[in-house]
Amino acid sequence: MKTIGTILKDARVSKNYSLGYIERVTKIKRSFVEAIEEENWERLPAFPTILGFVKSYATLLEIDDKMAVAVLKRDYPPKKLSINPKPDIARKFSWSPKLTFIFGIVAILVVVFGYLAFQYSQFISPPHLSVDSPKENQVVSSNSVVVFGSTQLDAKITVNDQPVLIDENGKFSVSIAVTSETHNIVIKAISRSGKTTTISRRIQTAQ
Repeated sequence: MKTIGTILKDARVSKNYSLGYIERVTKIKRSFVEAIEEENWERLPAFPTILGFVKSYATLLEIDDKMAVAVLKRDYPPKKLSINPKPDIARKFSWSPKLTFIFGIVAILVVVFGYLAFQYSQFISPPHLSVDSPKENQVVSSNSVVVFGSTQLDAKITVNDQPVLIDENGKFSVSIAVTSETHNIVIKAISRSGKTTTISRRIQTAQ
């Protein structure tokens, strides 16, 4: 069974055409003509270009170009796909609905766990307590002193062991009776977990 290279070369030789003549008439480089006859596909351009060369060459040699093309397609080796043993699996990042769902779940979990952690830290920590009155070493000239300040909404307040109400803003105010024997006002804020913050203010009575 003759191959495309043999068919073309035999026809050229029978017509006594030189490679230079083929090059001048078809405008196909001599090296390409030789490569086609030798079927050295590695020296030739891409298949569509080879196809055009063979058609022109066959027409000049008065060979049926359809037959030449059919034989070329039969003889032309298929391209071997190089297989990378370690293929590059990196892909261009693209945002997808799945990623949106995952991100949403993660964000919710972060918020929930963050809130729980905050609540737990608040639960186990001593409550905030601020006392605006009385001041340290304040002179009290009457038989009572006004004690006021602020704390956390869920804390309990006692002043000299007397419970005091807290308003919706966490503020408290109470008037405490004092005598000449009263030297300290002790304010305690007690959390739900039993943690206590204590502030003691020394006062001077003018009675």
